[in-house]
Amino acid sequence: MPETESLLNPPDPQDEPPAQPERLLYEGRPALVPSVGALIICILTLGLALIVYWLKQRGRHYRITSERVVVEQGIFSKRMDQIDIYRINDYVVERPFGQRIMGTGNLILHTMDRSSPQMRLDHLAIDVTTLYEQLRGATETQKRQRGVRVIDYE
Repeated sequence: MPETESLLNPPDPQDEPPAQPERLLYEGRPALVPSVGALIICILTLGLALIVYWLKQRGRHYRITSERVVVEQGIFSKRMDQIDIYRINDYVVERPFGQRIMGTGNLILHTMDRSSPQMRLDHLAIDVTTLYEQLRGATETQKRQRGVRVIDYE
């Protein structure tokens, strides 16, 4: 019987397709040893600097989905900062030489959010250019779904 009802009441072509579920693009912490310089420092201090790098790493967590970017900071006291990706205006991908050798990079997001006009995602242990492309595509999809238009005055 449900098939006959769908034939009698065809879907309106102007209706938007249902929103897709939020998908995870990246989740993790910064790299433990983010660059060659940090690796050299760890070797010179006989691994003592590794404790400092480990504490820094444990104090930051990144979660990037097709709808938002969430950065959680702190070990004992926590602070969470979230940006809906449709608010992102521009991206900067940083891959300094020492980080490229270690396979890490930084992603800087410039947003139209007043409380967080810039969000830095440092020492990502992933190919940041691929992540950038995925995030850029998801941003354009979210802007289209929400009807957001950005006007650039220069």
